[in-house]
Amino acid sequence: MPSTAISAQGTTFSIGTTTGTAQTITAVALTNPCRITLSAVTGLNKGDVLTIAGVVGTTQLNGNSYVVQYIEPTTKIVTLANVDATGFTAWTSGGTATPVQWTKVGNVRSYNGFDGAASEIDRTNFDSTAKEFILGLVDPGHFGVEVDQDNTDAGQIALMTAQVTGLIKNFKLLLPNGNTATFAGFVKKFSSQGAVDQAIRRSADLRISGAVTWA
Repeated sequence: MPSTAISAQGTTFSIGTTTGTAQTITAVALTNPCRITLSAVTGLNKGDVLTIAGVVGTTQLNGNSYVVQYIEPTTKIVTLANVDATGFTAWTSGGTATPVQWTKVGNVRSYNGFDGAASEIDRTNFDSTAKEFILGLVDPGHFGVEVDQDNTDAGQIALMTAQVTGLIKNFKLLLPNGNTATFAGFVKKFSSQGAVDQAIRRSADLRISGAVTWA
């Protein structure tokens, strides 16, 4: 069987820095996963993050951010990843979906992460013949990225700013085959290192908060 390996060359890593133009929601399908119809999907891509507000009826969506899993350009229908709307209230009218705008981090050399694991809950009792466990919540872990330092690069500046402010940010890893990993997290550190006959490099350590969504 031919290999289905994915080359890492061409991978891009981006940080959410601003918000784009809010699009009007014209319909909500109570499906699993949930599908919403927008006034326009121009510039919207798989793996993007949408913040929903002002929906009448399906108010369960309001105030939350969701990852775009799939886009149907002709019908302007967007599928929201991992959102089961089968028990939600029927849509009546209105609502907006505001996308996160991404800034690409330049000079990325490598990345690593998604290294978390679920906690172990001990349920051993007097009747047990050996230690017994169940899995608890999943810790999504960390994400690290190494770059050649460029203090004029907008993406690297955004990472530095996020480290100083301590605010949670959105991040998106786009693979060459079109798959995306979207997650939120904090920039814990953004260290710099140099050596003889070597480019100056920086390493960012991101603490992921919440689930990682692949699309």
